[in-house]
Amino acid sequence: MKITKVSLRPVSMRKVCAIASIVIDDAVVVHDLRVVDGEKGLFVAMPSRKLPNGDFRDVVHPVSAEARVVIQDAVLERFAAEGGIGAFRDRAADEAQPAS
Repeated sequence: MKITKVSLRPVSMRKVCAIASIVIDDAVVVHDLRVVDGEKGLFVAMPSRKLPNGDFRDVVHPVSAEARVVIQDAVLERFAAEGGIGAFRDRAADEAQPAS
C-alpha cells in the first residue's frame, strides 16, 4: 500500500491541529483523518462518526499495524513539511479572523 497524496487543512479545535485527506495507490481517497496533539505527541486519528448512544465508531480504519504506520507516517511527514503545529495553529487563527 502506498499513500500517493496527502492534503491538509488547518482547524481551530483544542487538540486537533489539522484535518487530512489521503489518496491510497492513486485509487481510493479517505477524508477527515485528524492530526491530533495528544499527551504522547502527534498521532493520526481515523475518520469516525458519533453513534446514537454517544460512542464513536471508525468509518475507515487500517486492518494491520503496518498499514496504520504507513498512513500515520505519510500524514505526519506532510504535516511537518508544511510547518508543524505552530504553522497550522497560525493558519487556523488567520482563517478565523474576519476579512477587512
